[in-house]
Amino acid sequence: MKALVLAAALLSGATLVHSADTTHMHGDAKTVSKSDKGQATHKAVGVVKKIDASNSKVTLAHEPVKSLDWPAMTMAFVVKDKDLLGKLSAGKKVEFDFQQQGKEYVITSVK
Repeated sequence: MKALVLAAALLSGATLVHSADTTHMHGDAKTVSKSDKGQATHKAVGVVKKIDASNSKVTLAHEPVKSLDWPAMTMAFVVKDKDLLGKLSAGKKVEFDFQQQGKEYVITSVK
């Protein structure tokens, strides 16, 4: 009987975790969406510190990213779409979406 109760509790918890992953919430809560490939897309706001066009990277001082429980920090992101680099300039404040792809964090859109 204990095994049945434990199994039910674990399944219930797994369902809650899965639901939280795909829920869109705003304000102080997490903001996460799923791409067509099933990858989580995170949203953030930051200031462009450096652009390394030859390596398709941009360094951003970003605000906290609630969906990843990240504090505000400065870090480099990969920009695979070269057209997005044209929207960036040092000192510019931007809203951006990004995904984790392997060990890298890749910007997928910039506003």
